[in-house]
Amino acid sequence: MTHPRVTVFGGTGFLGRRLVERLAHAGSEVIVAARHAGEVAVPEDASGTVVFRRADVRNADDVAAALEGADAAVNAVSLYIERGGLTFEDIHVEAATRIARQTADADIRLVHVSGLGVDVDSDSAYVRARAAGENAVRQAHPDAVVIRPSVLFGPDDAFASSLRMLARLPVVPLFGHGDTRLQPVHVDDVAEGVARLLERGMTGATVELGGHGVHRYRELVQAALDAAGRHPPLVPVPFALWRALSTLLSILPNPPLTRDQVILLEKDNIVGEGAKTFATLGIEPKDLLRVLTQRR
Repeated sequence: MTHPRVTVFGGTGFLGRRLVERLAHAGSEVIVAARHAGEVAVPEDASGTVVFRRADVRNADDVAAALEGADAAVNAVSLYIERGGLTFEDIHVEAATRIARQTADADIRLVHVSGLGVDVDSDSAYVRARAAGENAVRQAHPDAVVIRPSVLFGPDDAFASSLRMLARLPVVPLFGHGDTRLQPVHVDDVAEGVARLLERGMTGATVELGGHGVHRYRELVQAALDAAGRHPPLVPVPFALWRALSTLLSILPNPPLTRDQVILLEKDNIVGEGAKTFATLGIEPKDLLRVLTQRR
């Protein structure tokens, strides 16, 4: 089917919005399933349609209603901080399993959005939950496609914006010595990748999506500094201190740094050798380093 009817769970989120726009532009009928209505800028020349359906992925009836009549579904729901009674287990394991089971029972194709570097033995509760969710999805819906994007960047993002914020400081603290290797990926490239997976009808695969080039954290910080025309000293800070600071910050309603984010920066976060990647889908991803070096 060239233009399937697609339900996008989490379609009002950072990635979900871009995916909805991309699918509608290509002519798909898109159902945006989310707890709260959000703004989705559908292109004026879009040949498809977009409708919003209020849905809580913790509720089986809501999930079933959102999937009614769908040919395919994408689970782009994510939770980065446990709050308001929501836990990583609720969203990344139980809800992911619920969506996988219902799509499998209804013979609906599924793309499940996970993350690069998932590990059931991680010190991070977030990373462990993402890994457990992946395993549950594979068991419930063996034909599902799992995508593992690296940290996302793009308009109004969190990652690149944090680098530009650091560039304003008189002294720039590094995570460790800044040697962690990263492969940040543009949100539009991930949306394009998901759309192509749906259009090609790929099943049962795992695709790792990293941006163009592998960069050390220090290199990205330096690029942001160069773009700002500033050259403050870079000061290595042990990860143990970062963990302690993130624990103190956790009492805030919206902490600027979480323990899970610190743990993620302790290990390289790059695409694995032999993995299916953007190249499999014929996509040349953008390079965050090049984006950062463009003076603003």
